[in-house]
Amino acid sequence: MNPGARYAIYFVPAADHPLYRFGRAVLGYDCYTREDVAHPYSDRLSPAEWAALTREPRIYGFHATLKAPFRLLAPFDEAALVHAFAVFAAARHAIPVIEPCVRMLGSFIAVMPRRPSVALDEFAARCVTEFDCFRAPLTREERERRVSAGLGPAEIANLDRWGYPFVFEAFRFHMTLSGPAPSARCDCVLALLQEAFARQCGESAFAIDRVALLRQDHAQARFYAVAQAILNA
Repeated sequence: MNPGARYAIYFVPAADHPLYRFGRAVLGYDCYTREDVAHPYSDRLSPAEWAALTREPRIYGFHATLKAPFRLLAPFDEAALVHAFAVFAAARHAIPVIEPCVRMLGSFIAVMPRRPSVALDEFAARCVTEFDCFRAPLTREERERRVSAGLGPAEIANLDRWGYPFVFEAFRFHMTLSGPAPSARCDCVLALLQEAFARQCGESAFAIDRVALLRQDHAQARFYAVAQAILNA
């Protein structure tokens, strides 16, 4: 087992879904094939600006976090996690359906539901709890880095119990499209991404009907899919 590897449970659209084709192009990376992807052409954003704006989220691939990245707790190995992942997907689930839109979330831009979904929040909470037995505790450095970002007391409590601050009441489903957007360019970039999203994906609702298990081999590596499964409804 590689002690530096991390795993995560994500929602990642199917590789041929318009939403995934949109997201992988924006980020410039395909987590299924582990290949770079050309950013969309735009006369409002140069290739260098695209690359800089998406540098951080490109590491993770286009996704929504359900169980945040974690290192495996000994004596578990990847095979055990893959097996549990398959068992989880095969269990009965209420399949959430959302209407997506592109909007600001803090200082970055993401695909988000137009309105809250209780079913989606409950599904995400189930992912947090059911895979937590595989999670090794955070290192001191990991915890300090998170806390120093300005977490509140409830978020610190989540961090200490679940390894991630934004779970349960603090959870917000989102599929990141950028790192922090420069204030001088924020409106331009947001409009550009909203236009591209409308053109490629339309306004159709879609189901959160699948999960993906991603792996990061070391701290500087990109995440890539090692397993995926359709949820059993």
